[in-house]
Amino acid sequence: MNISSTTNQRLTTEQLALALHGKPSTIRTRLCKTGSYYGIKPIKLPSGRLLWPAEDVQALLAGEGLENEEPKRFKYITHLNF
Repeated sequence: MNISSTTNQRLTTEQLALALHGKPSTIRTRLCKTGSYYGIKPIKLPSGRLLWPAEDVQALLAGEGLENEEPKRFKYITHLNF
């Protein structure tokens, strides 16, 4: 998929997955767990569909970091109850 032709536009989750050679379910899962997909935050429409900023996807593909990306936070399990 040619992302440069969609600059200043939004991509659906399916288009984002195609551009990144991944699965839409993987993108949705990471979004639910971390609040973004490698720093890219979508707009959620009233219908529930997600639209992803094409310029941020282009930056990710170019290897550029996103300025607003938060550092990763890890949750540690301190004990297990069986």
